Parts: sequence; structure tokens; C-alpha cells
Amino acid sequence: MLYIGPSLFGFLIGFILGTRIKEDEEVRFPISSYIVILIAAILMAWQLGPFPYYKDLPLASGFIAAFIGIIAGRIIRG
Repeated sequence: MLYIGPSLFGFLIGFILGTRIKEDEEVRFPISSYIVILIAAILMAWQLGPFPYYKDLPLASGFIAAFIGIIAGRIIRG
């Protein structure tokens, strides 16, 4: 069972942060850099573990949702 609270608020905060990222013409990230950052985020969420007393996933679902929110906000508003 996935708890909706941490995932929802993590996504919302990540989305807001993603919309605030400014585009710089000199800095371009290829798709491979996003894949590496995603793998690093999953490993970091695995090490963080779930919130106390949550038994849904063995990783921090709010952290993963925030990362997805940052990418979504960057794509939609970027």
C-alpha cells in the first residue's frame, strides 16, 4: 500500500521547484544526465528508507515523488 500524503506533497513541492528552475543557454543536459540523476535519486531514496512506521515501500516514496515533480515541472513550464 502506498501512502498518498508523502507522495502527493513531495510531488507538489517538486513541481513548484521544477517550475522555478531557470533555463540557461550555455547549460544543456542530455537525456543521459537525467537518467544518471534518476538512478542517483533512487539510490538515495533507498538509503533514506520510508518514513517511520510506514511499511509501503523500502524507499522514501516522497523523495522519489519530489524528483518526478521537479522533472515534470521542468518539462511542463520549462
